[in-house]
Amino acid sequence: MNNGRSVTFEYVMLDGVNDSPAQARGLARLLKGHPAKVNLIPFNPFPGTQYRRSKPEVIKTFLDQILKGGVMATIRRTRGDDIDAACGQLVGRVTDRTTVRMSAKRIATPVVAEPARARLHS
Repeated sequence: MNNGRSVTFEYVMLDGVNDSPAQARGLARLLKGHPAKVNLIPFNPFPGTQYRRSKPEVIKTFLDQILKGGVMATIRRTRGDDIDAACGQLVGRVTDRTTVRMSAKRIATPVVAEPARARLHS
């Protein structure tokens, strides 16, 4: 069925794990003939991980192999290296910072009580 839609695959490039030309050719064979696109995502390393980002030239070779295999592919621009944006790290840090900021605002905001109003009893 060809309805003009394609499936986009997000492929995280890990140095020495899944970035060989043979793996690129295998991925292209798997997807060829299907309405598919591959986004190659350079891995954003974070503290404590054993994985590393594939080198730019390795990612480019991987891209070339997929394109030669007849599958649309792009390399996603890296963002967030300086703030540990990989694998949900950014979400945790933003949440932590937001919680701290909100707590600070609650502490720093003076509480102003409204003056008591005299009640008239009839």
